[in-house]
Amino acid sequence: MDFSWTESQQELYEGALEFARSLGISNVPSTTRRGAHFPENSWRKCADFGLLGLSVPVDHGGLGLDALTTARVVEAFGCGMQDSGLLFSACAHLFAVTMPVIEHGSEQLRSEVLQRMASGEWIGANAISEPGAGSDTAHLATRAIRAADHYLVRGEKCFVTNGPVADVFLVYATTDARAGYMGQSALLIPRDTPGVSIGAAYNKCGLTNSPLASVHFDECRVPLHYRLGKEGQGTRIFARSMAWERACLFAAFVGAMDAQLTKCIDYARTRVQYGRPIGANQAISHRLADMKRRLEAARLLLYQACWKHDRGADATLEISIAKLAISEAAVESGLDAIRIHGGAGYMKETGIDRALLDGIGSTIFSGTSDIQRELVAHRLLGTLRAAPIKNLAVVRAKRHDTASEAGAPQSACSTAAFNASAAARSQ
Repeated sequence: MDFSWTESQQELYEGALEFARSLGISNVPSTTRRGAHFPENSWRKCADFGLLGLSVPVDHGGLGLDALTTARVVEAFGCGMQDSGLLFSACAHLFAVTMPVIEHGSEQLRSEVLQRMASGEWIGANAISEPGAGSDTAHLATRAIRAADHYLVRGEKCFVTNGPVADVFLVYATTDARAGYMGQSALLIPRDTPGVSIGAAYNKCGLTNSPLASVHFDECRVPLHYRLGKEGQGTRIFARSMAWERACLFAAFVGAMDAQLTKCIDYARTRVQYGRPIGANQAISHRLADMKRRLEAARLLLYQACWKHDRGADATLEISIAKLAISEAAVESGLDAIRIHGGAGYMKETGIDRALLDGIGSTIFSGTSDIQRELVAHRLLGTLRAAPIKNLAVVRAKRHDTASEAGAPQSACSTAAFNASAAARSQ
């Protein structure tokens, strides 16, 4: 892997960083959209710059960038953009909605919606979580019943990013309840479809300019060509969208940690206590060193994941590791930043707490940190954890016979270890 950037990639990064810094932040958005707090003017500016079409093919109105270059540009936005909520909304729109349409939508569907999405005319929202199914996507209560030339969709989705302001929803619904993961399908549903209703926006503690709501579908009639892929491919389509989101969206947090570290270094150099800058104290300097270590480790893991993703290889392991590392680093470094700033870090007015609150959210959305650990463990252990020993007595007898033949009696310690290992595998 060679992570030296080409001239065009570096120009993109520097241009994105400069543009992002020019946006500032709007605590009270200058405009609202459909009654929700949303900085629509800044959204339009980001769309004009090309943020909403970074990885969208050129013939559909995008820049046609690969995942690694896309992540690098998103990192620049994360570093320079103070409004992390708006950036999160833009990335969710691009990676969780637009990219699935590109990769799995029919030609008719792509021609109808992609130009609108890449230009920012339409805002997309991914709708998979439900009150009774968060990570358990094999048991979605939302149903899509197929008729002659359409589906009838009914159900409720929660925690829908961009829900209050979205023009179109990518909805995952059960089309065959008997088939588990193979019974889920993905449907694109425009907001103006009869039967779609949006709940009130949630009040979140972080990413505050990224609106979140529940969405209800009451016998919504959806044309067949608004289905992505084949019926029953919803789980695969969702997994692919999460590969894009967990890789490229989390570059925003890498950029934010970079900006956060710079701010902490500046503060450590200028804040004087007991006649010298606080950075001269080992307690502070070591926190800065840990923040730098986390940042660079997270950045390299991200680049590796995107590099492998671009080569068409299975990057599930690398993407899960990167997402987990970035999320956990964002929280730890957010705490360090507050501690370095002391009382000032605890004041809302300074905004030092914002990175921590955003970071906490990153351990939950796009698959929790525990889900990422499960994905990593599954790749490491393979079928071991899914293959319980059905006749433990037979196995024990065989082990006893083998030990007797060798003239070496089993110790209590080895027997206990074996029993514990077998119990763990059978869970």
